[in-house]
Amino acid sequence: MQELTRTIGPVGIWSMELRGAARPEVREAAAELDELGFPALWIPGLDGRGAVDDIEHLLAAAPRATVALGVLSMWGQDPAALGDRWAALDAAYGPRAVLGLGVSNAHSAANAGQDYGKPTASMTRFLDGLDAAARPIPAERRLLGALGPKMVDLATARTSGWHPFLVTPEYSARQRERVSQGPLIAPHLAVVLDRDPDRARAAARAGIGMFIGFPAYRSNLARLGFDEEDLVPGGSDRLIDALVAWGDLDDVADRVQAHLDAGADHVTLHVLRPDTDSAGLPLRQWRELAALLPRFTPRTAN
Repeated sequence: MQELTRTIGPVGIWSMELRGAARPEVREAAAELDELGFPALWIPGLDGRGAVDDIEHLLAAAPRATVALGVLSMWGQDPAALGDRWAALDAAYGPRAVLGLGVSNAHSAANAGQDYGKPTASMTRFLDGLDAAARPIPAERRLLGALGPKMVDLATARTSGWHPFLVTPEYSARQRERVSQGPLIAPHLAVVLDRDPDRARAAARAGIGMFIGFPAYRSNLARLGFDEEDLVPGGSDRLIDALVAWGDLDDVADRVQAHLDAGADHVTLHVLRPDTDSAGLPLRQWRELAALLPRFTPRTAN
């Protein structure tokens, strides 16, 4: 089993709110998550600006945690510059930063003045650039934002594994069967700690509903058996219930365990909250979720 799989454990926190980590309140929250025992903190790349700066702030604030970009669009990035920056992070904080890369979409490529091309070919060229850099980022601390089989195979061959978004335990099971035991599978899991179905589903749709319309996610969800009645704007109740862990802590624990039992190594918990409770950092929910950490054990297959 890969070292990264052992290091990050079965459960981490994925948070949009941990971006902007130059702010004292964000660094204080990261330090608390570290104290609570979360072994991995994940942040989205968004448009890329300031993402690596945020990684550095979080590494400084959470001295035991692995900090991962999940994921950074490859477009507009310089592989050599990324390698230099990662080497500097390693020198200052130890080898705790993980680079997640995504191929994004043709619009992002055009904005960077580049040709999107075939996604796997474009990502392969970028990984070649990382490997050729004066200070290459080790493959064991790289991940891809993959969904389909071609990008999954590339992640398996050239990185530590992949970080899929909007997937079910069935996805983890299918992919683990395809790739065997080696690569890391670290799915994103949206969480709403609310037992009221209407409020929970509304919070879920507000948080992830827009992504259901993106072609790559629609295609993957169709492969998982969802149809046009599910892939409506915001998603059907059936789809939301399949993608989002809502309810109490036991409900969340059951969904995490379902992913782990299916073959995932690590599940990143993304707290979503109703509009009436969405200001600031979700500290209360993170503290509640910390109680789940002792329930899960790492995958032990070699």
